[in-house]
Amino acid sequence: MVNTAPGRVLYVEDDELVRRAGVQSLQLAGFDAAGFANAEGALPLIDADFAGVVVSDIRLPGMSGLDLLAQCHERAPEVPIILVTGHGDISMAVQAMRDGAYDFIEKPFASERLIETVRRALERRLLVLENLALRRELAGHHALAPRIIGKSPAIEQVRKLIANVAPTDASVIINGDTGAGKELIARSLHELSPRHDKPFVAVNCGALPEPMFESEMFGYEAGAFTGAAKRRIGKLEHASGGTLFLDEIESMPLSLQVKLLRVLQDGVLERLGSNQPVRADLRVVAAAKGDMSEHVAAGTFRRDLLYRLNVVTIALPPLAERREDIVPLFEHFLLDAAVRYQRPAPLLTERDRMRLAQRDWPGNVRELRNAADRRVLGIPDDLSAGTATGEDDALPLKERVEQYERALIADALQQSNGAVAQAAERLQMAKATLYEKIRRYGLVARGEA
Repeated sequence: MVNTAPGRVLYVEDDELVRRAGVQSLQLAGFDAAGFANAEGALPLIDADFAGVVVSDIRLPGMSGLDLLAQCHERAPEVPIILVTGHGDISMAVQAMRDGAYDFIEKPFASERLIETVRRALERRLLVLENLALRRELAGHHALAPRIIGKSPAIEQVRKLIANVAPTDASVIINGDTGAGKELIARSLHELSPRHDKPFVAVNCGALPEPMFESEMFGYEAGAFTGAAKRRIGKLEHASGGTLFLDEIESMPLSLQVKLLRVLQDGVLERLGSNQPVRADLRVVAAAKGDMSEHVAAGTFRRDLLYRLNVVTIALPPLAERREDIVPLFEHFLLDAAVRYQRPAPLLTERDRMRLAQRDWPGNVRELRNAADRRVLGIPDDLSAGTATGEDDALPLKERVEQYERALIADALQQSNGAVAQAAERLQMAKATLYEKIRRYGLVARGEA
């Protein structure tokens, strides 16, 4: 999901053996779980900013689980409360669901059931908190800080490189396909550097016509050429003290490459029409498509400039090579679009997630963001027509059928707000059969409707 932090779980249970077993199961699953013998001990830790969930037995000495639910609803209504019930408390738990509980678990339960319910509740909680954070940032008119979303090994490596290199002035080349997010990486390097309060100047080398390139980059004095009515500060000078981001560096004209090299080596530049040197203290981050050594071999890019720029290389693979990042990115873009368009952020079904992860996304992050915008705006998308990877076809037929069945059941539960009776009616199957499949697939139901 959006936030991959383990999250906090408060586990309230008066039976010491049951409490220890539950806390241990959650900790082994990677959660930051703490046990409490009564509700009074857990309640002070719960407020509107609490980044976690509460699991509580209904029957407790002193304050009951239902009393805890009511207290939490007053002080932090968005915090998910999962109630644990005995067989005779089912009707009470169903009423608690109507009163705002996230879910209930009936004793005795398997640890997998507890872990799955907590995981889903925590994902929802962290999603809500990120949505609130985005809204607060926009309300305060602050620019959104660059965030590198994803959990793939490739993105983890990118984060490590950024953290290591950002505080230095080392030149960086970011290599990746169009739309992969190279400018986001460049901005992250700038924001985490000592130059963060100075300009970040982005130049698309492929978009500037060659006749204008030198004047745009170096600036000019009044009268330097016909039409130069007054002095103009170029991109290099404007970026002084900060970071210059050169996108599509492979498109830079050869005649400009030698002049840029001189600026990087000497730290000075000259405006067109002037012999007066101007100091240029800047860090250069470049972005390129393809292998730069091929451009050098073809004679379209200077080897010495490549060596000067390529102190550190950050490789940014396309989305098709890091599929585990697709859904977290899409959910982040949904939240961002919801804030920008002042619309509610739609929830994704299991089938949505499957289709998102299977599509190749040739336009990479840019295409994914546009798809999220369309979803928030209510414009029909073409995810169902996306190109699959073919990986599912390699699975045995039984597993492929089970994947599809799980997605359909999860979708039906989503549409019926977790009510098993309504979901069974949608799927035209017996409730007992549906309950069995819900348990088998580790899905979450929310009682009868």
